[in-house]
Amino acid sequence: MNLHASSVALEGQAVLLAGASGAGKSDVALRLIDSGATLISDDQTELAVKDGVLVASSPETLAGLIEVRHVGLLRMERAVFVPVSLYVELTPHEQMLERLPMLETIDLLGHSVRRLWLPGFAASTPAKIRAALKYPQADEPLFKPD
Repeated sequence: MNLHASSVALEGQAVLLAGASGAGKSDVALRLIDSGATLISDDQTELAVKDGVLVASSPETLAGLIEVRHVGLLRMERAVFVPVSLYVELTPHEQMLERLPMLETIDLLGHSVRRLWLPGFAASTPAKIRAALKYPQADEPLFKPD
């Protein structure tokens, strides 16, 4: 399955970065790579099931390439066949998002993957992605927002 999404590997887990053209997929991928992630693919990610595990890799035509706006097309190290752990839908900054969303998933090739909605160009987006991978989501909020 070919998905219109960039992807990076963080501590052995693939994060899929989806969204409309210009939503910040490559930008968020670059910021995550700058803090230690490894590129899987930019703009198009291939999904497959290997030994019962959903994995992400790059189409050969895009292998190791990332578009860095205002810099150019860059070649870098890439990861292949990384187990998918998170699907992030990048949104415009002005889009209203739930402050404390319920756990949401998306079905990809028969596998349920946690789904987050985050603003593509917010400075905190890479940190939120790392936190979502590292810490479990609480079943109930500790307080009710105003």
